[in-house]
Amino acid sequence: MNEDFAPTLVGAWNAARAQLEAARVDSPVIDARLLLEAATGASRTDIITDPRRPITPEMAATLNSYVERRARREPVSRILGRKGFWKIALQVTSDVLTPRPDTEVIVDLALKAFPEGRAFTMADLGVGSGAILLSVLAERPAARGLGTDVSLEALAVARENAANLDLNNRAVLLRTSWADGLEDGGYDLVVSNPPYIPSADIAGLEPEVRDHEPRLALDGGPDGLDAYRLLAPEVMRLLRPGGLFAVEIGHDQARAVRPLFEQAGAHGVQVVRDLGDRDRVVTGEKPR
Repeated sequence: MNEDFAPTLVGAWNAARAQLEAARVDSPVIDARLLLEAATGASRTDIITDPRRPITPEMAATLNSYVERRARREPVSRILGRKGFWKIALQVTSDVLTPRPDTEVIVDLALKAFPEGRAFTMADLGVGSGAILLSVLAERPAARGLGTDVSLEALAVARENAANLDLNNRAVLLRTSWADGLEDGGYDLVVSNPPYIPSADIAGLEPEVRDHEPRLALDGGPDGLDAYRLLAPEVMRLLRPGGLFAVEIGHDQARAVRPLFEQAGAHGVQVVRDLGDRDRVVTGEKPR
């Protein structure tokens, strides 16, 4: 790729895009731009308004390294160590699941249910990078939250993100398995994005997921439902009367997950679709 690079922003972008297209990477245009911005310090506006700006050999070498890694199907978030989610930027590592736009459905539900200015408490079970918890807290200054995770490494990432967003005074992060040790009826909102991929399906996932995401955050057991069987009664235990829950699911799991929460005592259980019109979140309330 070195010899193909033109020493300008637009030339570098085109060369990077061509290599990613040849590697059959999804979204080669966007990925090439993100890597170019990171390697050169240029903004999207710079690339559009000053496309002929020269780049240095050092910038070209950095971009070349990034593009080669992406061509080997390493996610952009892993290469750059960060990922945008909702309205915040998060640090990500190999110890946490890369936040995805589908999960923003949970944030949207939470913000609609709890207007700005209302004080409430939330729990995020399996907090990972802190994506859901911190996105809600960032938009609701009167809210406080708890995130749990069994992984010390994941909690370290979430703590760094909370500190970077100046939310560490409203977000408590605790090492425990799901809701173990948490008080009954202590939360107005409980959310979770648990592992839900059947164990046997993991080998067939895209390399970006299979090879670079923590298996702990993917493997949902033989049928993908292990976490939900544990979570349904625990979620209902944690909620105050009238409290809301929202959990992410696989696109084909609504018929299996919804009854688990209904059997645990939830009322008004609904399935919410994502922007791709696929089942994505099961939500409902604890009876008043």
